Amino acid sequence: MTPLTYWLAFHCALVALLGVEYVLHRLFPNPRRKAIYATVLWVAAALGMAALLVRPYHALGAQQFLAGYALEESLSIDNLFVFLLLFRMFAIPAERQPKVLYWGVAGAVVLRGAFVAGGLGLLNRFHWISYLFAALILAAAIRLLKPESTDASADHTPRWIKWLSSLQPISTDQSRFFTRESAAPGQPIRLMATVLFLALVAVELTDVVFALDSIPAVLSITRQPFLAYTSNIMAVMGLRSLYVLLADALSRLRFLHFGLAAVLAFAALKMLLADWIDISPLISLAVIAVMLGVTITTSLLSPDKDHHQELSS
Repeated sequence: MTPLTYWLAFHCALVALLGVEYVLHRLFPNPRRKAIYATVLWVAAALGMAALLVRPYHALGAQQFLAGYALEESLSIDNLFVFLLLFRMFAIPAERQPKVLYWGVAGAVVLRGAFVAGGLGLLNRFHWISYLFAALILAAAIRLLKPESTDASADHTPRWIKWLSSLQPISTDQSRFFTRESAAPGQPIRLMATVLFLALVAVELTDVVFALDSIPAVLSITRQPFLAYTSNIMAVMGLRSLYVLLADALSRLRFLHFGLAAVLAFAALKMLLADWIDISPLISLAVIAVMLGVTITTSLLSPDKDHHQELSS
């Protein structure tokens, strides 16, 4: 069982890293430059943590952490596609998007911790749950083979947003989550949610949906609670800076969903065959790297100009 001090030390380190990231945010006004530094910070922190895990969890534990981190980081790229479309749908300006992602990631830390605990509890209590998780992962892989439309126009506004707007007027203010204003001329001023808050809710709901796929996938790599949780959280923490770096490049990675589908299918296969075949974390890490490397390279070497223009419009 992992000592309580490990959990406390990890979360203290997270707070310290967030403090360093905040300093970077203040020192470098250029969004792309500070995103590069922040990405390097979180990747270096993940590698440093893997090195620290060698002593208490041995080389195998460190490898499991890295494989889980790589798996979650790769699946997070799919989140970025959806975040890009959500921000376009809500017409959130680029300078406000990091604010939404900051609080979205904060909520994801809590939600994913609960998902990891719940998933491990089910796996330890019911062995057959592993087959259910494998089926969920395979379903997610199949879903990725048929990506949804990238049209983020008003005609595709989710029903829950229309329903919420009909119940409670929403302010068009994009500088804060809540504001005080009149819903209509002549009506009293009251506290209202803004479009920025709706974007935050949409990001949180999206992360819940993705967690249903990614958490079982990470549990196919390791069943150790501390390793599963920390690898997941370290990947999620770098999402904001990764989004800023990749926002312009996402539209060119038109084959990436095939690589992500292959990664999920591999995770499902690993979970299904766990009782008979032990696939080491190093092999898992290599498989993930090759699958993503091939699809990313193929996408960059053969860009789809029409698709790029559609996303850039």
